[in-house]
Amino acid sequence: NVPEDQTDKLLLASWGLPKAVLEKYHSLGVVQMFEWQAECLMLGQVLEGKNLVYSAPTSAGKTLVAELLILKRVLETRKKALLILPFVSVAKEKKYYLQ
Repeated sequence: NVPEDQTDKLLLASWGLPKAVLEKYHSLGVVQMFEWQAECLMLGQVLEGKNLVYSAPTSAGKTLVAELLILKRVLETRKKALLILPFVSVAKEKKYYLQ
């Protein structure tokens, strides 16, 4: 669980994302995360590029965790990232949303 003093971490706005990115997520109805998603991002040195292995049921929100990690790393390090998706339809959807 997310510690009570860090419940603000459930809000996407508290992760230092640019306004344009937040507005896009908000337009899609994504304003905050589930507790387990925020926990994933707060584990160890995940935000500094360390590995993270997590598992959740289909449609539980795994992709949001990956997107936020990628976005933060790309914006902070100015390096490229590779996002591998399992299906062409998902890849097209993500390409549209991430543009």
